[in-house]
Amino acid sequence: MKVLVSDNLGEIGIEMFEETKGLEVDVNTGLSPDELKAIIGDYDALVIRSATKVTADLLGAAKKLKVVGRAGIGLDNVDIPEATK
Repeated sequence: MKVLVSDNLGEIGIEMFEETKGLEVDVNTGLSPDELKAIIGDYDALVIRSATKVTADLLGAAKKLKVVGRAGIGLDNVDIPEATK
């Protein structure tokens, strides 16, 4: 499973993903919405904090995406109805 971490995440969190068998982890922070949209189709999972906005437009490009993981509190930056589809 290919995982993209698109926001700053503590090193221990990154290490936990990297040590998990079967996961390939890419950390790529500071992406513009267009840059993220251009690469999201390659990933099965997206790990965010508050900087990344998971919009219907982004989700439309995320053909392989199975899960969005939000590190922190709240989901105001995730289009929940669209992500649920």
